[in-house]
Amino acid sequence: MEITISGDFIKLDAFLKLTGEVESGGQAKLLCQNGEVSVNGERCLQRGRKLHRGDTVTLFAKTFTVA
Repeated sequence: MEITISGDFIKLDAFLKLTGEVESGGQAKLLCQNGEVSVNGERCLQRGRKLHRGDTVTLFAKTFTVA
């Protein structure tokens, strides 16, 4: 699923909230710390990681693309 952003980048925790898969930044932080989030196929532990167009994020067996 493609998620469109308006700026040049978006932070991972904000992106996860934008997808609707998490309700808060705190929930996003826990998922990242527990290794449940992958960015471009690699586990990502940094909730503040900057995402750019074309990056993919996988959570709960769903993959989202930054558009």
